Amino acid sequence: MADSSGPEIRSTTVLCVRHGGQVALGADGQVSMGNTIMKGSARKLRTLARGQILGGFAGSAADGLTLFELLEGKLEKVGGNFTRACVELAKDWRLERRYRQLEALMIVCDAERSLLLSGTGDVIEADDGVLAIGSGGNFALAAARALLRHTDMTAQQVVEEALRVAGEICVFTNLEHTVLTLDAGGQS
Repeated sequence: MADSSGPEIRSTTVLCVRHGGQVALGADGQVSMGNTIMKGSARKLRTLARGQILGGFAGSAADGLTLFELLEGKLEKVGGNFTRACVELAKDWRLERRYRQLEALMIVCDAERSLLLSGTGDVIEADDGVLAIGSGGNFALAAARALLRHTDMTAQQVVEEALRVAGEICVFTNLEHTVLTLDAGGQS
């Protein structure tokens, strides 16, 4: 994804865990350019649809924010149908020339579903309720799955701890986290 004309930007770890009637979405705050930490407190999560949907992105900040705006527009266009809006966004992202260069991945969730969206048209819902993206995504994913199998932690606690583990392993992930939650009723 990186343009060879400039330094590669690596931004973040985003983790979503659905467990015990709650969904938690968390991200670290680090933005790196090459081997340099440019910022430690970036906010890569947003609430959408008046707090009924949570979203997080890994990749270019401008592209991630553009994707949030596009998803909001799709939600309005389809009457708030979360899954349909995500599918429509993924289709446009893949097919429309002006969106093809958006360099980000996103995880979005509502009270019922968690979805990973990509510019290649992917709309993925994990079988186990755990999704992760970004530089430290695989570390966070592995930690979250282990914690869910061997502890009685809440979804929020699992996200917090798994992000901490990822931050201790991945040099492009830090220990400054933001975590947002929704319960089964859609309340954040």
